[in-house]
Amino acid sequence: MRKRTLLLSIVVAGIAGAAAFGWVTIRRGFSARDNPSAMEAYVAKTARKLSIPASEREAKNPFAPTTEVLREARAHFADHCAICHGNDGSGKTEIGQNLYPKAPDMRQSETQSLTDGQLYYIIHNGIRLTGMPAWGGPDKDNDSWRLVLFIRHLPQMNTQEMKEMEQFNPKSPAERSEEQEEEQFLNEDQPSNHAVKPSRQKH
Repeated sequence: MRKRTLLLSIVVAGIAGAAAFGWVTIRRGFSARDNPSAMEAYVAKTARKLSIPASEREAKNPFAPTTEVLREARAHFADHCAICHGNDGSGKTEIGQNLYPKAPDMRQSETQSLTDGQLYYIIHNGIRLTGMPAWGGPDKDNDSWRLVLFIRHLPQMNTQEMKEMEQFNPKSPAERSEEQEEEQFLNEDQPSNHAVKPSRQKH
């Protein structure tokens, strides 16, 4: 009898807690401008941790952080990831700061404390109910493992590396058009483009 009463009390408390959480959420609205509450953040992090199989969490990176591997990963990150995370991994971009939850600063311990396997799994499979897409296909992919190495390197990034990444950042149609106009204007001023037209002499 006592066990039944205790179980009933737990169920009632759970329902009451869920109802209270729902009421507060509705009262606050569903705006993506807000920061997740402490409870939401805790539940989300716990769910993310539990969703990654133990075998995946302990997976080892098959790549070493060589200069060439990091160069490839840097270019890939600039082209695919920086639009939300920024070239420096800070998440301080227009899109990154308007997501719910906001893009994290991957240089900080919250990201750096994850295992290589966890980072790979998140990149490869994405995270539901966030702005993080799944970048990998059905099979293992080397690009995601290289990105893990680059994420580890983020706290040591230097100005020169970030400058080099800018050439790989996606450009809007307006930016591409402006570059083409500038290139065309500069090319018109080159001596080779001002060829002397042959004179037509009457015989």
